[in-house]
Amino acid sequence: MTRRYRLDCVECSEDHGVFPDLLGDAYRRRVRPICLCRDPGVEMYIADIAGQLVIKRMPLTGGRHDAACPSYELPYELSGLGALMGTAIRLDGSDGVASLKPDFALLKRAKTARAANIGQGCDSVRVGGRKLSLRALLHFLWHESGLTEWTVNWSGRRHWWQVYHHLMEAAGHMAIRGEALTECLLIPEPFKAEERAAIEERRAHKLKRILKPSAGSRRLMVLVAEVKDFADARVGRQIVIKHMPGFRLHLEGETWKSVQRRFEPELKLWQSGQTSHLIMIATIASAAAGVVTVNEIALMSVSEQWLPIENGYEQVLIERLARLRSKSVKGLRFDLARGQPFANATLPEMKPRPVALYIVPPSADLAFEAKLKEMIEARPDLSAWVWRVANGEMPPLPLPGQGRDGARGDRA
Repeated sequence: MTRRYRLDCVECSEDHGVFPDLLGDAYRRRVRPICLCRDPGVEMYIADIAGQLVIKRMPLTGGRHDAACPSYELPYELSGLGALMGTAIRLDGSDGVASLKPDFALLKRAKTARAANIGQGCDSVRVGGRKLSLRALLHFLWHESGLTEWTVNWSGRRHWWQVYHHLMEAAGHMAIRGEALTECLLIPEPFKAEERAAIEERRAHKLKRILKPSAGSRRLMVLVAEVKDFADARVGRQIVIKHMPGFRLHLEGETWKSVQRRFEPELKLWQSGQTSHLIMIATIASAAAGVVTVNEIALMSVSEQWLPIENGYEQVLIERLARLRSKSVKGLRFDLARGQPFANATLPEMKPRPVALYIVPPSADLAFEAKLKEMIEARPDLSAWVWRVANGEMPPLPLPGQGRDGARGDRA
């Protein structure tokens, strides 16, 4: 599909020879492109990703695009994002910023602060005013940065350089408690030995936020990074972070034990694979003697392609999807309890209908099955593929041209 945009008053297709010049001029003048997949069009923005100008959709606007448009997103109700919309996550239509209502602290008060937290709220759904857990924030960043999308044509082209820039661009369109998320967010720059001094200077400037006392409280920062190792320390553990040589995070011994229990699946996936990555999101604080400590932490295992995976069944599915030429989108749980179903992945370009792919784990009970049936029947516009793990190996993936029933991997 050749896309057409309106840049200021000029309409142009992306394959036209003058389009790069129009795009560069629009970026310099901060003009927002209008995607013309629908009338009157959908507002987007231009991002500089590692020196390349890319047109990206505004936060939470995927449903406004035409179903045939590459920027279209399937309904948020298929994942854990739907439960957070309008409460924990609100879109400001005037400036296109997603306002976040967090369930974690960015201030640590003396004596009254809780001990280091490990995202205990991640496995429960609150009744009433929903808030965004630390894990859900990581999922939202991954979702909005486009890192959940994949096609085999991108093989070998996604590295930390791209991950870093996409995450920073996504964070630039988010606010937390009235403050730009980028002001309290630290993501390690891709490390280059020849630029070490400059990189460390920029990092030190960023970390000034947690070094300044604030009326008896300590300010916290959100750190998103890839874990290299949990190294032994005299007391507790030191978290070694990739692209941050020489920088250590202290993790208390009891907290490390809790992390091992709570994130056992993520740790095992990371430890058992040579190509997977372990992503950490944590709130961090400055302690005595300049030591940086973890206040709250959550972990996420991702595949070689940086696609999130929460168990071995998803890993099998993602590895199979990674070989497809058509685009697949990894679903995310956000704050849904582990016992609730969601679309583990989707195939938005599949014809005649997009396909939602569901995994039913061996531990699924009748309530899980009932909720899954309800989800499938609520979306007659989608085909459903279901893998009931207890029934055996993963069934074949749906092929283009299959009808609704033909997309079902398991009808039992």
